[in-house]
Amino acid sequence: MPDAHDAVSHAADPTLVLLTVEEAARRLRVGRTTCFALIRTGALESVLIGGLRRVPVDAPAEYVTRLRTTQHAA
Repeated sequence: MPDAHDAVSHAADPTLVLLTVEEAARRLRVGRTTCFALIRTGALESVLIGGLRRVPVDAPAEYVTRLRTTQHAA
């Protein structure tokens, strides 16, 4: 069973290129359902690999950048 140290190491792994939806949701500090809604509307980029939905590791930060730009312009 992985311990807390493994979870921290995994989260900081620079070799990861894709996140699970749950990992992306944690990075955005939103729930899984909200994260899937963002994906469904195209607001958060994702890819399908077989039957698995994955989020590019840089997509959550890009989403937040777009939000900030939009909100500063308003």
